[in-house]
Amino acid sequence: MAQDQEPVRQRLLSEATRLFAEQGFESTSVQEIVTAAGVTKGAMYHYFDSKDDLLREIYGRVLRMQMERLVQFADGPGTVTERLYGAAADVVQTSVENLDDSKIFFRSMHLLAPDTRKGVRAERRVYHERFRDLILEGQREGVFRTDTPADIVVDFFFGSVHHLNTWYSPEGPISGAALGAYYADLLLTSLRPQDRPAG
Repeated sequence: MAQDQEPVRQRLLSEATRLFAEQGFESTSVQEIVTAAGVTKGAMYHYFDSKDDLLREIYGRVLRMQMERLVQFADGPGTVTERLYGAAADVVQTSVENLDDSKIFFRSMHLLAPDTRKGVRAERRVYHERFRDLILEGQREGVFRTDTPADIVVDFFFGSVHHLNTWYSPEGPISGAALGAYYADLLLTSLRPQDRPAG
């Protein structure tokens, strides 16, 4: 039964993503979404409580995937430098591979109901804290510089990642993998302990 129902949910998400991207979240009606997906409003409300719920899920599915991958890097083999590099490169690559989802969400997040917006921010904070733990681990080991708080490093890095949807083009000369490597290199360079003059 679940297999028969799943395509309906995926169709709703796909059509909502397309319409939000083309028309904007505010200008897209529930009726347009269900018509495009070929289902009834009743079918939509079986899976999603509201249009807000659809928007949250568009971003939430990417965030859940990225969280799973982050945990694999964080708990995987290798030095803390290798694991942080892998996690940083991966979040950039997966962000540009899901650029429409991120673009729609960040452009429309302010339109969400306050409770929904608060929930999404809490989910994203969990991800950022798991990423920060890798930086703290490296700082404790003396591998990363400690004169800049880990929270500031995380905010700076993800400010750049969240900005990708405003300028990156998949048709451009830089692949997602190459861009991820550039960002990870910059992050690791910024964390390298600095030689300080004596005195």
